[in-house]
Amino acid sequence: MSDRSRLFLALASALAVLSCNYIVLPPEEDNAAALLDRGWSAVATNLGHSAAGDLQVELTIRNETGAWSAMQAAPEEPAVLTTGDGTESECDASRVSSGGHRLAPGFQMRGYTAGTRLEPEIQLIVVECAGVEAPAGSTLSIDYVYVTGDYNYYDQQANQVEATLEVALDPLATGLQYPVAEPVEGLIRSPDTEITAMNDVGLMLVGTERTGQGLRFTWQTSNPGEYPTYVHVGIPPVIGQDGIIYGLYETPDLASVPITGAGSNAEWTTEVAVPSDVQGLYMLLSVETGKQRYFVHQALDLTGG
Repeated sequence: MSDRSRLFLALASALAVLSCNYIVLPPEEDNAAALLDRGWSAVATNLGHSAAGDLQVELTIRNETGAWSAMQAAPEEPAVLTTGDGTESECDASRVSSGGHRLAPGFQMRGYTAGTRLEPEIQLIVVECAGVEAPAGSTLSIDYVYVTGDYNYYDQQANQVEATLEVALDPLATGLQYPVAEPVEGLIRSPDTEITAMNDVGLMLVGTERTGQGLRFTWQTSNPGEYPTYVHVGIPPVIGQDGIIYGLYETPDLASVPITGAGSNAEWTTEVAVPSDVQGLYMLLSVETGKQRYFVHQALDLTGG
């Protein structure tokens, strides 16, 4: 065999090895990103009974995905209560949810606003188990789904993940801090921050006031462009030191907003019902950014208000 032939075979072998390595080795940065997403976690905070006498387990859930995220128990899938001797019972987990809202990373919650616009009601995050009790050593297993990242109306299930919560019922968690359980650097913004919204329109929260029913927010947009535009923010909810999200969930593009003319400003208000004694509030804001019906989330610190 000639030297030229030997060189050709050596090069071909080297290329084949490199090609195989490229196929079987995943990018290192993808693995690192996946490790940051620990899903959601839950702890039991109280054991009681419903009006019907069923065992009722109150939960606090925490967003540990590393991104803004919404979660809910897997539809029509029961939770499973397992006692210390291995006995299993099915339970209703339908109220285990973030209430439709995307919660900031590192935040935790124990309830949300449910019902309707005309008849809203505060729903604690609970699991109910009929005809059983939870002796020491019992656990709950809850299948759930969650989504992460920005909200895209045209692809609402993007980044959806299925997972399972494993919750020990003994001992019960006490002394929890709401809503910030694990601070994330750079996440929370001042309420007077100007946010760049769709079509480079500047959005600001220019007023916050207490009303008889809760809070009224005044919004202002400034349009530097040559064409009129809309910027939707929905009706932003708030979460306070009691761990409850106040504000019924609706997709943020539904609320009407005034048009912001070219080279001019617009102003409007939104309101949310919050008990007057709830303090330590943060706003969970979704801002239409980049393109229509694509929303980027912001956490605004209202604790001084």
